[in-house]
Amino acid sequence: MTRVIVLRPEPGASETVARAAGRGIEALAIPMFHIEPLEWRVPDPEQFDALLLTSANAARFGGPGLARLRSLPVHAVGEATAVAAREAGFEVTGVGDNGVERLLDTLDPKLRHLHLCGEDRAVVPRSVICAAVYRSRLLDPEEDLRQAEGALVLIHSPRAACSFADAADRLGLDRTSIRIAAISPAAAEAAGTGWAAVESAAQPTDEALLALAERLCDKGARE
Repeated sequence: MTRVIVLRPEPGASETVARAAGRGIEALAIPMFHIEPLEWRVPDPEQFDALLLTSANAARFGGPGLARLRSLPVHAVGEATAVAAREAGFEVTGVGDNGVERLLDTLDPKLRHLHLCGEDRAVVPRSVICAAVYRSRLLDPEEDLRQAEGALVLIHSPRAACSFADAADRLGLDRTSIRIAAISPAAAEAAGTGWAAVESAAQPTDEALLALAERLCDKGARE
């Protein structure tokens, strides 16, 4: 059976492992990051028409300041982010299914968005005001990462791809024994070259990434 490793931070790592189990995939969580809240100044909600959320972590770790913004509707990059926003007490009026660019293309360009995001974030392809409410702190699970040799590694972000590639080289892992399933072409590109295989999911969602993982596991079993 192909060993599958999930690098995303908790609680997302455990969620991915559980979804993988539902597909008959036995996955192991080895988080490379730890999510922690930031102190942030809550802007005047009257200055905005809506919130833009590109990660469930913004709703999970935004802290008490989120309460002042609950009058604003949320546009979420995907269903998992939308669920987290609803659980935090927000009304979600728009949910994307293929990345932030496609989501913004469906919205009125005149809307004034406040983007609640992480300290390390991709550039949003439209002028929005950003408020960093959490950070992803890099961990160093070196001994656990040695299990990546001969495995299929799920990559959920370009930053995770770069960090894993650096760790693999530092540990002297054999890249030619490791296959990469990335959530997006950007994440796949960030992983670099020399791996046994690098493929990106059809859509930037956890379900699409797991569908890719399932296909790669089946392919590996036949080889």
